Amino acid sequence: MPTAWWSSCSLTRGPARNSPLGERLVGARWTTCLAHGAHLEGVLNGLVLLAVAGVGERLTLGVGAQRWLAWSLVVTAYGNVVAATLGAATGNRGLTPAGPLANLAVYVLFMVAVGAVALGLVLVAVGARRRIR
Repeated sequence: MPTAWWSSCSLTRGPARNSPLGERLVGARWTTCLAHGAHLEGVLNGLVLLAVAGVGERLTLGVGAQRWLAWSLVVTAYGNVVAATLGAATGNRGLTPAGPLANLAVYVLFMVAVGAVALGLVLVAVGARRRIR
């Protein structure tokens, strides 16, 4: 039931988190949410890879663009999974480029993955558009 744990994670961002007691109660739940998110990253990245692999033969891309597409998706998948796992293991979310070092590492990994997936999706769109023409 992913919805159940996700909704319980979203409840931890409210006023209860700002109180001393709420911080202690919510802190453990937030770490659990991060751990669930780390598992979800692998599933979602796998779905993206399968979707692109399913249409890959239909894309009209040169050899160089095909390599860039493949590597961008590999970097995306590994970057997201490693960042989510590192974030869950250290309790960091990586939302800002700030210390501690683990938080900064999670942030950088997520940002590299975001850039890579953007490049990959642009290449998929270009390849599909060329195919249509």
